[in-house]
Parts: sequence; structure tokens; C-alpha cells
Amino acid sequence: MFASFLYFDLSFMVWYLLGPLQVPIAEALGLDTQQRAFMVAVPILCGAVLRLFLGMLADRIGAKRVGVLAQLAVIASLLGAWQLGIHSLGQVVLLGGLLGIAGASFAIALPLASRWYPPEHQGTAMGIAGAGNSGTVLAALFAPMLAAAFGYRSVFGLACIPMVLALLVFIFAAREAPVPVARKQWADYGRVLVGNRDSWRFMLFYAITFGGFSGFASALPGYFHDRFDFDARSAGWATAACVLAGSMMRPLGGMIADRIGGTRSLLGVYLLVALLVLVAGAGVGGAQVSLLLFVLTLLCLGAGNGAVFQLVPQRFGSEIGVMTGLIGMAGGIGGFLLAAGLGVLKQQTGSYTPGMWLFALCAFGGWGLLAWVKREWRSQWVAGAGAARV
Repeated sequence: MFASFLYFDLSFMVWYLLGPLQVPIAEALGLDTQQRAFMVAVPILCGAVLRLFLGMLADRIGAKRVGVLAQLAVIASLLGAWQLGIHSLGQVVLLGGLLGIAGASFAIALPLASRWYPPEHQGTAMGIAGAGNSGTVLAALFAPMLAAAFGYRSVFGLACIPMVLALLVFIFAAREAPVPVARKQWADYGRVLVGNRDSWRFMLFYAITFGGFSGFASALPGYFHDRFDFDARSAGWATAACVLAGSMMRPLGGMIADRIGGTRSLLGVYLLVALLVLVAGAGVGGAQVSLLLFVLTLLCLGAGNGAVFQLVPQRFGSEIGVMTGLIGMAGGIGGFLLAAGLGVLKQQTGSYTPGMWLFALCAFGGWGLLAWVKREWRSQWVAGAGAARV
């Protein structure tokens, strides 16, 4: 569990690195708001797609081996950016694509930890391992500060230090669970998608919760800079407060879902998120009010991430590996659409409000869909006292 958490945590730190560095990079390369948003959204999208490939590879040669190879590739990418520099939008997008490998760690760390625990503790186990998304806090806190002191290019080189240490811990501490692992094929993904409405529903639910978390985590440094004229360091610290709330709440969200049921938790999450983002988009209050609203928003989204993965093993126990990859991919796609969409709408309208309200509408839609299907789930998945956990 510790090895999975640390691996996931520092991989997420690197995956998110372009977010808190977006202001100095955009200033150096002369990027507009839309280009800046695309730059920070690319790692999210690439990480989402690569999760499927790394997940399939992990089934064949082992999650630990794939984790080591992926970490080496990420370290090499960081070293290249540090030594060679980035001089254009195309180069920073290429770097973002390579950093997407770090985002694909989701498909390695979570199954590696999950397979050690029985179904009744999946919410807690997946929540603890998944709390590795707190690595975004490290990036938001330290990347702008280091960039101000040494230049943003040096941040890529400095990031290699904790990555190498985490790799060593992973090599010596990670262990594969003594359970049989079925090798996934592309046909397996097709099987759970064709004619299975629940697979699409879960992908949508996670696209809202994790997509909201990762999308806002990447977009908020630019948002605080543009709207309240925060410098890169202040914007990073404000974003770190928001991301920390969401990261800490993920394991608690899993525990709460274990106690009161995943659907009940998610219903509350979607409703609260929709209301909070509506108010934030309306521009009520100043910087402090906006910061509080986004802290609460990401706190709720973190709880939602834990709740989704409390439900996944109950619905897809024999296909958890396939669904973890698909759901993780959907979450990344959701984050890409939110981060890029906020930038596009800001560029076209001059305001972040339309993008915020569109996301709030999606959260309301998730609430409505979940309220509609919850009775069907409770009657079909479990019987008797076990239904309370759904």
C-alpha cells in the first residue's frame, strides 16, 4: 500500500507540473489563454489514454515491472526538458504528452494495492492508494517557488530527485498480490462497453468527479492569475489549498461510502458541487470567497472520487481491472475537457463564467442520472444487509 501510494503521489506531482508552471511558461513562449489551457490539458488527456495500454501491459508482465518502466520514461522526459529546454508550443505539448505517462500510473498503483484487500474494504483501500493524487499539492506548492528562484526550466531537473527516490522505494517495497490476474484483451473492453449501460454510467460519473478535480487543479493557477492578478507563486499556493482539500478527502470519501453507501455519497457530492460552482462562476465576493468556494468544491470532488471506486468493485468484481482502466480514462478525458474548455470559453467570451456554469450543469446531470438508477442498482447488485453499502 505504501509503495503504491508513494509511486502514485509523485507520479501525479509530475503529471500536474505544467499546471502551476503555466504562467511563467506562457509568458516566456507568448501563449494566449486558449493555448495555455491546451498546454495544461494535454497531460491529462494523454494520461487518460495511456492508462488502457499500461493496464493491459501490467496484466502481462506485472504491475511492478510496468511501474518501473513508466517511471524511468518519465524521469528521462524531465531530464530532456531540463537539458534541452522548451522553446515553442509544440515542444511543451510534446513534453505534456510524455508526462501523461505519469498520469497513467493510476492503472498501475490502484490495482496493485486493491488486489490485496477483500471487497468490504475496497472503498478504504482504493481511497488510500488513490490519495496519491495529493502529489498535485506538492507541484502547486513548490513548482512556482522553485521557478521564481531558479527558472521554470530548472524545475524539471529538480523534480527528478524525488522521482528517483520514489522509484527506489517502489523497486524494493512493491509486491504483487498472490492472486490470479486475467490478461485483458481489447475485446474485454469492448465486452463491458457493448450492451452494458452501467459501464458508461460509471465512466460518466468519474468524468465529473475526477475530471472536475484534475481539470480545476490544472486550470486554477491560470484562473487566479487572470481574475485576481495573483502572481505565479500566490496562484500556486491558492491552488494547493484547493487540491489538498480534495486529496485528503478521497480516502475519507471511500470510508464514508463504505458506511452510508456509495450512491448516497455521490448524490450529495454532485448536488453540492453544482451549487458551489454556480456561485463561483457568478463571481460572488472577492479572491478569498472564490478560494473558499473552490476549496469546498475540490473537497466534494475528492469525496466523490472515493465513492465511485467504492462502488466499482461491487458492480464489476470480476472485471475490476478492465473497468479501472476505462473509468480512469474517462476521468482523464473529463479533466482535459474541463481544463481546455475553460480556456477556450475564456478566450472567446472574456470570462470564466460560461465554463463554470457548463460544468455545474454536468454535475446536476450526474445527480439526476444517479438518482434515477440507484434503486435498480440496489435491487440487482446485492441483497439483504449488504445493500446498505450501495
